[in-house]
Amino acid sequence: MKKNHYIGITKTIALAILLILQCSLLSTTAAAQDEPEYKMEVGAGVGLTNYLGDFNGNLTKDIQPMAGLVVKYKTNPRMAWSAMLNYGQLKGNSKNVNTYYPDYAGQDISFSTKLTDLSIKFEYNFWPFGTGREYYGAKPLTPFIAFGAGLAFAKGNESATAFQVPIGFGVKYKLQSRLNLTLEWMMHFSGSDRLDGVSDPYGIKSTELFKNTDCYQGLQISLTYEFMEKCRTCNNDRD
Repeated sequence: MKKNHYIGITKTIALAILLILQCSLLSTTAAAQDEPEYKMEVGAGVGLTNYLGDFNGNLTKDIQPMAGLVVKYKTNPRMAWSAMLNYGQLKGNSKNVNTYYPDYAGQDISFSTKLTDLSIKFEYNFWPFGTGREYYGAKPLTPFIAFGAGLAFAKGNESATAFQVPIGFGVKYKLQSRLNLTLEWMMHFSGSDRLDGVSDPYGIKSTELFKNTDCYQGLQISLTYEFMEKCRTCNNDRD
């Protein structure tokens, strides 16, 4: 009789545990389906930049600070479009460059240029990006690649405006449900040889696209805030 009593108690406890687990699973699923998604992000970033061109081929030389604003439109958890406006400085000199410049023989060339950069980029996330509580189950951390087009405005002893092509990669991390932290590195290939204020110091004329033109890189960390909630009935972005 006692044995049957223990068996009955055990069955009752097992059923209670199963019922609790089932209720927990249902409530979690319901909460996940109610997790809001947002179309837009806005924020700001700070970072470092440097010039790569006739007077510098070193990625770590003459690094300068930069800062900017960013706006993003998220088409789905894997893809987004971003517009970024950055302001920084480019510096360089020919003092320690072992290169002969025919038009500037025996001269030390140096420059300091204020740079304004406007870029429109497409971002592709390796994994769907989100809190992980959405119905499709996204990741709060993902690497991504980015590329796009834009303009560079350089102002120093001489001013120059050039189109530029940014290409790079980065990592995104979701700090909170609506706060995102992004670290990215971008190389900007410009179509101008005058970002340093000097055009064609080698004396070799060329009309080929991007040949002997100036570039610059940027390493930036930004914080963005999500807004503009998606319509839940018509924006089911499955991975």
